[in-house]
Amino acid sequence: MYPWLDPSGRFSLFKLTVFVALLIPGIVLLWPVIEQGGATIPVKEAILESGEWTIRILLVSLFLTPLRRITRFSKLVQIRRQVGLAAFSYVVIHVVLYAISQNLDLGRIASEIVLRIYLTIGFVAVVGLAVLAATSTKAAMRKLGAKWTKLHKLVHPIAVLGVVHFFLQSKIDVSEATLMAGLYVALMLYRFAHWRGWALRSVLTLFVVALIAGLATAGIEYAWYALATGIPADRVAVANLEWMWPLRPAWNVFLAGLAMIVIYPFGRDGVARVALANLGSMVRPSLRT
Repeated sequence: MYPWLDPSGRFSLFKLTVFVALLIPGIVLLWPVIEQGGATIPVKEAILESGEWTIRILLVSLFLTPLRRITRFSKLVQIRRQVGLAAFSYVVIHVVLYAISQNLDLGRIASEIVLRIYLTIGFVAVVGLAVLAATSTKAAMRKLGAKWTKLHKLVHPIAVLGVVHFFLQSKIDVSEATLMAGLYVALMLYRFAHWRGWALRSVLTLFVVALIAGLATAGIEYAWYALATGIPADRVAVANLEWMWPLRPAWNVFLAGLAMIVIYPFGRDGVARVALANLGSMVRPSLRT
């Protein structure tokens, strides 16, 4: 099925928009590589960027279910496979570019994967994503039955491995990796809240999730600097208490959580959406007269 068709086979502007949005980062990161004929610097930059986009898109795929519950926008179900396959596509680009940077020396690549723990972790995550991508078809769902759901729950440990890989290769500046870790914590908190039966369309629930996720993000960043670097972690803790630009990852995660409070009233049956619909019904008759 083409990525711009809905399950009934009809053209979907929504799916086409998502497809284009997923395609753009790949074009942007690969263009310098192609333009400069695979020069070393563009390839190294593209390796990093493709890895970052893999994790970002993977987290987006995990966010679709909580977002659907918050907004009741049912069409989000239609793009889960599309977004998941996009994450796999970006990790394939990541691996291919890494192989090119190693002059396609398979022996050297294999030894690096075995000897460098961050590459070992990344390789396991890649294999996991490949398995999920290969079993994402309707035929695989029918064949595996109930086992399919259990298998695809592996996306959660795979996401954790991806974030750990991100931390280990980032070394000193782990701002982006910390942000990804914090957003993953927020996603798990949404799922925990749903499992406990707490309404996700509740200002209190969404605020508590945002607050806990923000604090957890600050804690993750503190722990990394305290345990893995020689940089005083206390300075990081103090920085997280200050409002500065650029914002620390903890603040970004907290604000992203607060954004859900703004979004959910505009979801299906939301207060803001109903109010806008009522306003529109009042304005239309007056325009006709």
